[in-house]
Amino acid sequence: METQKPAAKKRKITDKSIPNALFQSPEFTADSQMYRDLLDMERRLDWTMTRKRVEVQDTLGRVIATPRTLRIFLSHTVSGQTWQMVDGAGLGGAEVKVNPETGEGIPAWSFRIEGRLLEIPNQRAKDRVPPRKFSTFIKQMVVELDRDMTLYPEGNIVEWVRGPNQAHLDGFTVRRKGDGPTKIRIILHLEQQPEHYKVHPELGRILGLREESRTGVVQALWNYIKLQGLQDKVDRRMVRPDAYLRPLFGVDQLPFQNLPELVNRFLLPPDPIILHYTLNPAVPPPEKPGAWDVEVRVDDSTLKGRMNHVIVQMASESARDLAKLDDEIALLAQSLNNSNLKRNFLRAFADDPQGFIQTWLASQSRDLESVLGSGPSEGGTVRQEDLKRSEFFRLPWVEEAVAVQEGMRLAAKAGM
Repeated sequence: METQKPAAKKRKITDKSIPNALFQSPEFTADSQMYRDLLDMERRLDWTMTRKRVEVQDTLGRVIATPRTLRIFLSHTVSGQTWQMVDGAGLGGAEVKVNPETGEGIPAWSFRIEGRLLEIPNQRAKDRVPPRKFSTFIKQMVVELDRDMTLYPEGNIVEWVRGPNQAHLDGFTVRRKGDGPTKIRIILHLEQQPEHYKVHPELGRILGLREESRTGVVQALWNYIKLQGLQDKVDRRMVRPDAYLRPLFGVDQLPFQNLPELVNRFLLPPDPIILHYTLNPAVPPPEKPGAWDVEVRVDDSTLKGRMNHVIVQMASESARDLAKLDDEIALLAQSLNNSNLKRNFLRAFADDPQGFIQTWLASQSRDLESVLGSGPSEGGTVRQEDLKRSEFFRLPWVEEAVAVQEGMRLAAKAGM
């Protein structure tokens, strides 16, 4: 059974240039120049698109911070309170039994802390992302209760710190026993992306910053240095602080690469969000919870999604269409080159048929002699000028002639 040979891979034509003879021909000068201008424009456009694609891919690897509004809700519920009892019975008329083990019938209350990120106005449905849990915005939370420790030994401070493997929560609930009014203070340390810091007041006054990320502070300081011309005129790697920065940095000059390390000394933990709430179990809870709006900076997943969609679309549909058009242009350029050769061939024949035939036959004879490695009397069909040039014997025909001559010698030897 004969094995089927794999089909030879077809060579792909990629050259889109046209012959220089067309540029020099008066008949095609204008059209050829327009085509060359289009090729130059295409190269510039390809370079720009490649650079933008790399910039977008680099941006996707970083955090794109955008300000959003986090709405925090505070509410409470009560149970077993005096106003809920009528002659020892509950509101439903059933007698309430006191059970110290389960807490049933004992005055108590529950304090609830919840939150959600407000949606962007007029946002398209396809750009919306699943809502994040409230605990993902909180790094640390402390709830302080203003109560008498001698009457309520359960503890007046409740703290929650987010761990690496903790489940995300929609809210937090603090339950305590009691029937007296309680003032509550909630301290929230927010999770910012990227992480924000409080800028030292003196440096903040110079740069006009109160809270910013580490990268933002370094960028603001560098902008101030460029605006005030604080770089050394001779050694551009050195920075000379002015009268405002010199008391803070304590040096007359410092290397440019030390700016990030120097900035770290002036970054402080950001101020927490502090909320106050008064809980009075003696009266029914409000029908609606209290709400506070807090600005947070989160990663803009919507923008990243659109940028990633653009890259994927460019890499799939547009790339295939452009590759197809490039192949068609290359084929047309090759066809134009062949047509130009044919045109020159026929024009030369029309101008001088006899001389053209003689020149063409001489050329064919030289090619045949070069391939077969034989010819009349010391290469009579080869020009003497070619025989005197060493480069002539380094051309590809030499290897072909040697192979043919060696094959003829072996064939003659085998026939003996």
